[in-house]
Amino acid sequence: MPKINNIKARQVFDSRGNPTIESEIQLSDGSVANAIVPSGASTGSHEAFELRDTEDRKYLGKSVMKAVEKVNNEICKALKGFSTTDQEKIDRTLIELDGSKNKQRLGANAILSISLAACKVEAISKKIPLYKNIGNNKKLPLPLMNVINGGVHANNSLRIQEFMIRPDKAKNFKEAINICFLVIQKLKSILVNKDKSINLGDEGGFAPQLLNNEEAIETILLAIEKAGFKSGEEVSLCLDVAANELFKDKKYAVNSTRFISSEKTIDYYLDLTKKYSIKSIEDPFFEDDWDAWINFTKLANKEIQIVGDDLFVTNKDRLLKGINVRAANTILIKPNQIGTLTETLEVINLAQKNNFKTIISHRSGDSEDTFIADLAVATNSEQIKTGSLARSERVAKYNRLLKIEEELGSSAKMATV
Repeated sequence: MPKINNIKARQVFDSRGNPTIESEIQLSDGSVANAIVPSGASTGSHEAFELRDTEDRKYLGKSVMKAVEKVNNEICKALKGFSTTDQEKIDRTLIELDGSKNKQRLGANAILSISLAACKVEAISKKIPLYKNIGNNKKLPLPLMNVINGGVHANNSLRIQEFMIRPDKAKNFKEAINICFLVIQKLKSILVNKDKSINLGDEGGFAPQLLNNEEAIETILLAIEKAGFKSGEEVSLCLDVAANELFKDKKYAVNSTRFISSEKTIDYYLDLTKKYSIKSIEDPFFEDDWDAWINFTKLANKEIQIVGDDLFVTNKDRLLKGINVRAANTILIKPNQIGTLTETLEVINLAQKNNFKTIISHRSGDSEDTFIADLAVATNSEQIKTGSLARSERVAKYNRLLKIEEELGSSAKMATV
């Protein structure tokens, strides 16, 4: 049985050009794998701790050399000689080694880089695809594809952070990508004809200067129509509000700079979903405004997907509270919010057992690492959120899913929502 022979970490860079950590594990049989950890811009305060060198002037406090040092010394010594066949043992060892509540001592970024690399190198050693090393499922997720960026992901006036499309009637992943491609190309033409910028935001969607949320929505709906699809049926419109960034003194400024009550914000969302047949809204409220989440979930049509990201931060305790009080009906899954693969899988299992949909997600500061594509297939998740069909760190995940679908052949299934 191969054992961990060596562990090595290094500082690399994410898609925003910021430092992040990559860790490499080598087994005694010669198998080698590495994993790069992403980083978010709009982060929830309850996320696991990301260790950075805040006093480092060279990288403006963003370097991760402390995390690299933790891996190369303390973590390497603790895990040398371990077998990667027991993922949970490795992850529990890392959690115990850290010893803090929120992985503050070693850093969730340091810990996750090892957790994911261990899973990868085990798959390589076994000579099996990564998704088969995680789970036995064979379902391809629907892409939640970002087409217009706003909020902290773009330098424009749009309040809502992400405007996305979802090809609900796609028969396979290849067709899903083709549908998204056609809509994006029509959207690009419309923006050019309106003399709007087609520069890209952090996640690959266009970042034009538009008047408000409604203009962005109507422009996307026109693109769906011109691409030959029926909005709300064949292609759905989905939003990520990222309300943490739009919250102040228990009020929200979702559609303008004017702050209004949570009750009026709920009315705004209900009107928006009814008028434009929007099928999914992520983070419509502040991460600790539980009453607003509960009221909106109660009032919204059951067909609307209400997604908790900053609300749940891939944390089992927060998800359990959300299940018990009926806040949201879907959870966004980001492994770096919790810090290990084992804990991520526990949250996914808890969600699915309680009829919550799971969406596997990237971060705005991502990399060429495609782990989440295999994770989506392995966990039978209905959707994946990994940006637009632009920027190589986003497209890499879609390309990986196309390869998985090809490899699975006739046994591949397509998720439905």
